[in-house]
Order: sequence, then structure tokens, then C-alpha cells
Amino acid sequence: MLRQTRALFVALALLPCQAAFADTHVETIKSHGISAFGELKYPTGFPHFDYVNPNAPQGGTMSFRGFLASQTFDSLNKFILAGEPAQGIERIYDTLMVRAFDEPDAVYGLLAETIEYPEDRSWVTFTLREGATFSDGESVTAEDVVFTLETLKEEGSPTYQIRLQDVDTVQALSEREVRVIFGEGASTRDLISDVGQIEILPAHYYETVEFDRSTLEPPVGSGPYVVERADAGRSITYCKNPDYWAADLPVNVGKDNFECYRYEYFADNTAAFEALKAGEYLFHEEFFSAIWATGYDFPALDNGWVQREVISDNRPSGAQGFWFNMRRETFQDPRVREAIGMLFNFEWSNETLFYGLYARTDSFWEGSNMQADGRLEGEELAVLSPYRDRLPASVFDDPAFAPPVSSTRATDRAMVRRANTLLEEAGWVIGDDGIRRNAGGEALTIEFIDDGPAFERIVLPFIENLKVAGIQATFELIDPAQMEQRQEDFEYDIVIARFVLPLSPSIEMRTLFGSESANAPGTFNLTGLADPVVDELIETIIAAEDRETLTTRVKALDRVLRDKRIWVPNWFKGAHWLAYWDVFGKPAEKPPYDRGVDYWWWDQDKFEALKREGALPRL
Repeated sequence: MLRQTRALFVALALLPCQAAFADTHVETIKSHGISAFGELKYPTGFPHFDYVNPNAPQGGTMSFRGFLASQTFDSLNKFILAGEPAQGIERIYDTLMVRAFDEPDAVYGLLAETIEYPEDRSWVTFTLREGATFSDGESVTAEDVVFTLETLKEEGSPTYQIRLQDVDTVQALSEREVRVIFGEGASTRDLISDVGQIEILPAHYYETVEFDRSTLEPPVGSGPYVVERADAGRSITYCKNPDYWAADLPVNVGKDNFECYRYEYFADNTAAFEALKAGEYLFHEEFFSAIWATGYDFPALDNGWVQREVISDNRPSGAQGFWFNMRRETFQDPRVREAIGMLFNFEWSNETLFYGLYARTDSFWEGSNMQADGRLEGEELAVLSPYRDRLPASVFDDPAFAPPVSSTRATDRAMVRRANTLLEEAGWVIGDDGIRRNAGGEALTIEFIDDGPAFERIVLPFIENLKVAGIQATFELIDPAQMEQRQEDFEYDIVIARFVLPLSPSIEMRTLFGSESANAPGTFNLTGLADPVVDELIETIIAAEDRETLTTRVKALDRVLRDKRIWVPNWFKGAHWLAYWDVFGKPAEKPPYDRGVDYWWWDQDKFEALKREGALPRL
């Protein structure tokens, strides 16, 4: 009854607004997809994306290490701040539109059969496909889209709230039509595709289930998979919904070929790697150079049962580093942050710990054409000139900041001297006891935290260099639940994190670097950066009307961010290191802007061949 009443109220309340739109006679565009810039690659009625095998066999299980999100999970609700959601939970949900991974910024209809919008993209009408259903058999309707966007904007995690802040109203025009109207003055270039990629929730399900509660009860979704089994902190398995409504849509052909996906969680990297060697899970992406350089000499690899592969990555290489919490008074002076950064000896680490496999990161958009370089000039200068009186002179006078190059000795004394000078200028002086203090007698202390031992071998030499400079530094290993909570509450000095920034930066910049996210728990603004110039630059990026302008404005933001010394940049390799048991088939070429693993399939002949050789004993 509640659901029927809500739908009736929405329909009656919006009749005048529908008439108002009809009277304006605005010319609109009706399409099966949308791109931020330029034309769509795929026309109406396209059969499938070019990078898939449309005849891929179905069946089998793809199993991963549950690592990318966290080392544990305790919730199946990814939409709220409470709890650590299970990896892969997005597999149970469909979105209105989905990415094409051979175009940098195009999306095509999934739940939405078509979209209609005016040239200024100030609103959009999504027309849902007939026959779209949730996993419990209920139809997906416009009411569900209204419920989803309104609920996530009001009650979702801060990341969703910031993402949806430019959504003004959401209107159910009919059972299958929903109009999203964006706020006046909003930069609308990416809003349609961004809203289109939000998971749609079932309104009827949340009539009896609390939306804001962390839970391990499998939720209802409309995606190709359902939760088959969830063992908190150990593993989660998703298997195909046999009644999935959209299996034959062009955007899904050749995708999701496995019967099940399983994510295995391990307490540490050593245990996980041993499990891979034993065949307890089948696909592994290696993130540790020491293991990649020295660990791949086990029998399954020697026998050819496990394949090792390096695949290119055409996206920015990832902003990984030691991020300062500038909410702490200690780190508010950029001279202190710069001095600390000088004491991380990448050159020694790369030679001694990484087997020379990495290069030093300079930029937040490392390895892309959006990376600032050299001195400020040309169009980039034109972008930043209006802010000259609000930015440090170094932005205009010096080359884009890059970390200084150290010697390959563990402690570079020249760097220590340079750091000492900066710290003394900032009011931190070494006393007779060798400890650096400010005028109030407070010691300069730093605590690094992490929920696994992998970075310990990197952080401890860094700490020794900090101690040489009189800084009292420690490394604390904490459990994953505590790590999650401390990150959400910003209870840390320095935290280690990596973000892969998109090819077309847009609204997500607000959650990484924007003032509105600086003190919103659970956002990705790890440093607490709150700077009006950065905010304005972000908005110019969101409003860019062509890719050339976007690129120039991102370079300008990159230059400004780097000048602030908000992190100690780490390293990058520009590729994926993969190891997997040889039981898979895959398309001839991977999509340019994705690993492409979701388009692999189970090869039963390869599996039977390994069985005959006595491989895969644990499956």
C-alpha cells in the first residue's frame, strides 16, 4: 500500500511540471548513449562492443583475492558509511547506463533504453527498458530511480551525497520514464553519464529493510549476479541470476561469462600468495615488486600451469603516496610537509627494495597528457593568471614541482640538511636531546598507520631518515576494522593510499580535493584540503566544453596541487602484473581503458588438461 500511495502522489504532484516542459518546445536530443565530448563510436542497434567475444563460452568460476577494497568485509551495503562492504558487490546491481572501455568518456543504455535531453544537458529523461526486473521478479520502474537518487542524496555516504549534489529534482513521468533535473548553474557536461552510472535500488525492498543499516543479508538487485554465499572476512561468492533480464543486451554480450565470481580474503600478502600457488584462487594481480621479481619460481609456474603476464594500462598510472592529514596543526605548514617528503629516499628504495622496477611519481595524473610539466606558459598560464594574487609565486616562477632526486645511499645527508633548513624556518628546532620541537616545546611526531605489513619494509627506512632529522616517527600496524574507522574519522597523521584518476576528470574531484569533502567523514579527501582556488579550478574542469580545454585545466590543477606538497608521491609502473591459472580464454585484445578481465571466460578444455596433470588440487 505504501508503494502504491507514493507512486500515486508522485504522479499527481508532477503533472503541472510535465505540462510546463511540454509548453517550452525545447529541441531535444534522443539517443541510446552519450559522450562528454564528440560523437559516440557505437550507433543505435550495435550488436556488441568491439573488444568482446560475442560467442564466449559460459560457466566456471573466476576467483580473485579480495584485496582492492580492503583485507576484510563485514557488510553487503555499499551505499552507507557504516561497515566495510564486500568486494564485487556492484555485480548484483544494474545501472541506467554503462561505460564503453574503448572510448574515454562514453556510456550506453542498460536499464535505460533511451535518454532524451536538451542541448545544454540541464535535464534528462531516462526511458527504462520494458521487462527490466529485480532479482526477486519485481519490475524496475521510474519510482525505483526516484527512490534511489533521492535516498542516496539524503542518506547515502558522503561520497554519494557530493556526487548527487547537482541533482535538483527527480520526477517519475510514467512507469517507465523518469526525468532528472539538474540545479541551476550546475556544470552539466558529465551529469547525465554520472547519474546514469549509479546503481538503481529497489524501492519496495527498502519498505521493510532499513537502508542505513550495515548488514550481511543479501540485498535485492537487478544485476546479472546474486550473492550466493558470504562468509564475513573470509570469502564472498556471487553466482548468476538464471532469470537475469538483460543477458542479451548489446552492452552485456560477451561480458559476465562466468557462472560465479568468488573473492577470497587473507590476513596478509604472504598467505594470499601461498594460496595462489596452491590453486585456492585463480587470478592474481601483483602489487609488490619484490614478489614479482623473486617469488615467481614455484612449480605450477614452471610447469606452465600458471601464466604470468604484463598488460599495458592506458589510464593515468595512479596517485599513490603518503598523504598528510592537514587537519593536524603539525602539517599545516607546507615547509614541514616538503621537508618530510625530502626524507623519503625513493632512489634507494627502488634499487634496494623494488629491484629497479618502478619510476618515481611526480603528478596526480602520472603518465597521461594531463600531467603538468616544466614552467607555466601558454594556455595553462591563461587558466591560472586570474588566481595570481591567491597562489604562491612558485606556481608561476618555478617548474611544476617534482620530488628531489636522492642518492642511492639509505640516508642522503644532503637531503637531511635541506630538510633541516626548512624545518628550522618553520619553527621546529633540534634540541640537545636530538628531538625537534617548536617554540611551545612540543615534539614533532609522526605516526604512520597501515592494516598490513606489506609497506613496513618501505616505511621503516623512511622513519629512520626522519629520526636523523630529529622527527619522532613510528609505524603502527592496526587491524582492518580499526583502519577503516580511523580513515573515515580522519584519525591519522599520514596514511598510505592510491587513487586511479579518470581519463575525463569531473565531479569526483570534489570528493578528492574539494572543500566540501574536507571534513565529511568517509570521503576521499584524505588531506583535508580546503582551498577556494582549488574549488574554482575543479569547477572549471567540470565545465570544460572540449577535451583540449579539459586537458589544459587539469594540468593547471595538477600544478597547483603539487605546489601544495599535500602528499609524498610514491612510484608507478604503468602496467598490470598478472598471474593466473591457465584455465581461461580471453578476447584477442583487451579494451584500451580497462584490464578486461570481465570479458574473459572459462576454458573447460584447459581445465581438464590441468586436471590430467594433477594440477589445481584445491578446487
